[in-house]
Amino acid sequence: MNLFQNAKFYTTVNHLKDLPATRAEIAFVGRSNAGKSSAINTLTNHTRLAYVSKTPGRTQHINFFELANGAFMVDLPGYGYAQVPEAIRTHWVRLLGDYLQHRAQLIGLVMIMDIRHPLKALDVQMLDFFALTGRPVHILLSKADKLSKNDQIKSLSTVKQALKPFTERQQVSVQLFSSLKKQGMAEVETVVAGWFADFTPTDEAELPAV
Repeated sequence: MNLFQNAKFYTTVNHLKDLPATRAEIAFVGRSNAGKSSAINTLTNHTRLAYVSKTPGRTQHINFFELANGAFMVDLPGYGYAQVPEAIRTHWVRLLGDYLQHRAQLIGLVMIMDIRHPLKALDVQMLDFFALTGRPVHILLSKADKLSKNDQIKSLSTVKQALKPFTERQQVSVQLFSSLKKQGMAEVETVVAGWFADFTPTDEAELPAV
């Protein structure tokens, strides 16, 4: 069974106190306009499960989607540029940071980066920040169709080399991905399914909810 194909919207929250009780969840995160919503829509085979907008910063809440295995996929607000008032931006930063650092049910992070602009300062900050949890990160180099095959391979190699300081302290993997060409879908599912397979009831019992 395809892990993402039957994903269903579950709930949206704007405060940690409203987070639902779940067993396990993986989260998608990325700089604004990196292709996160398109990646989610492609993986789930929905055209608008995650809202796609030309305006960066459209995702303003934490959105939960239930997966076929009973676990959850979480769409987090994009970080970086967003045309919103400073007070709202500050709330997003706090909400995102607290969720990533303290959400016990979060077992792994899928991070979206535009292959043409990978590992920007905010991406590196996010990796550093999440490394404190010791949980795995899988990076999708999105919009791979924008580059030739040779340039895709070169970019992937360059990013892998740049990630070595991170892979020495936590599990970090990276792949090519294209929502337009549906490239790399099986690889994402294999990685995430492995995370869920490694998550045990013992882990769940020892981890209190936020």
